[in-house]
Amino acid sequence: MPTTIDLRSDTVTHPTAAMRRAMAEAPVGDDVFSDDPTVNALEARAADLLGKEAGLFVASGTMGNLVSLMAHLPRGHEAIAGATTHTVMDEAGGHAVVVGATIRAMAERLDGTMDPQAIEDAFRDPHDLHEPITGLVVLENTHAHTGGRPLSLGYEREVAAIAHERGVPLHIDGARFFNAAIALGVGARDLAEPADSVTFCLSKGLSAPIGSVVVGSAAFIARARRARKLVGGGMRQVGVLAAAGLVALSDGPDGMVARLADDHANARRLAQGLASLDGVYSPGGLGQAGDGPLDPERAVTNFVLFRVRRNRAAFMGALEARGVLMVPYAGGSIRAVTHHGVEAADVDRVVGAVADALAASA
Repeated sequence: MPTTIDLRSDTVTHPTAAMRRAMAEAPVGDDVFSDDPTVNALEARAADLLGKEAGLFVASGTMGNLVSLMAHLPRGHEAIAGATTHTVMDEAGGHAVVVGATIRAMAERLDGTMDPQAIEDAFRDPHDLHEPITGLVVLENTHAHTGGRPLSLGYEREVAAIAHERGVPLHIDGARFFNAAIALGVGARDLAEPADSVTFCLSKGLSAPIGSVVVGSAAFIARARRARKLVGGGMRQVGVLAAAGLVALSDGPDGMVARLADDHANARRLAQGLASLDGVYSPGGLGQAGDGPLDPERAVTNFVLFRVRRNRAAFMGALEARGVLMVPYAGGSIRAVTHHGVEAADVDRVVGAVADALAASA
């Protein structure tokens, strides 16, 4: 059987040979005592790359967002966030269950942004005892449900100005933050500048096996570190994992940031191939308006969203039988995510498999 091409997510990446060597040789200590030199180096590297004072290594992007909300929001306060963002849709209600905060979920536009005027209008009246107090604005960059759309630096600055004018911080859920920077042609430090805190994942397109990093001011990170302990995220000799993150963020041939451009090119190649097939059309909803043809120009990072004029389950079963994995996504769509280990030739094979699966599920 040919090798399966797994496009379910960029979380299916495996650590590189350089990462495995670094993990085996990593100097370690007890991170709860801040004694792990490899973790300390990773946190410092991440903070420096994004222009912040300090960083915190956490187990996952969800934990990164959770401890950020805990560090920013007093119990009973409210965050403003997009209705389909990961914080709202995909984190098991942690903002309510753990943080004790509400979220004012705002409609997003086709580019993943919320209307700035709507954000302004969403701030609560702090003098009205009936309303929660607005304490945070959250953006997701890239924005998954619009097909991995990157939010521009100008938009981030506009939202940050609205938040800061009211004395409220801006947090960016940057699970794929470096994808956004690469796609926009903007330095990651510049893209992080408007935010008070940013979390990004090492275990997606950057190919590390586990972990995310939160960055922000020293005072914010101190609160987030306490929150990490509260939710069980205090880890010990975790430098064996942090070492892979250091490789991912390194300059030179072993680093994984610059090569994200390859994933973006492969996603565009895939979208172009799919758009040429009869039976593939627009994902609709936030992914793309209407039921028209798939627009390859929307594939600007590593996501491709589409629908098929077939029974979706039957189509995906036929696709899996041909050695290609994707996932069902919002609004009846299908998601394919390019990543390290997927090459242009694999993309061409995927397009052929989709054509065959469309015929088999007609």
